Amino acid sequence: MQNIQIWHNPRCSKSREAVKISEEVGVKSDIVKYLDEKPNKEQLKKVLKMLGFASAREWMRTKEDIYKELDLKNVEDEEALLDAMVENPKLIERPVIIKGEKAIIGRPTEIIADFLKS
Repeated sequence: MQNIQIWHNPRCSKSREAVKISEEVGVKSDIVKYLDEKPNKEQLKKVLKMLGFASAREWMRTKEDIYKELDLKNVEDEEALLDAMVENPKLIERPVIIKGEKAIIGRPTEIIADFLKS
């Protein structure tokens, strides 16, 4: 069985659902509370590739207040976007489910079980 990791925010209902689904399908997962254990830029770059996103913006929660406060909609530099995500992990869309060399954002949550079983 491949190692499964879930980037989890306990305050997020979708994130809690991801943990529940992994338990229901019988998959043991490493739960990473990414707001407490902030990922570094290299981790973000690796997962960004695993997600298949061309830009960090695709992975950002653009409706967060901090996104607006930092005026990130006008930032084009990828390194600056990643730096913002490192400093403000609330910007990271969740839940992130990582399995081997692939990752998904668990939204809608219906896609999680199939991803974990594949």
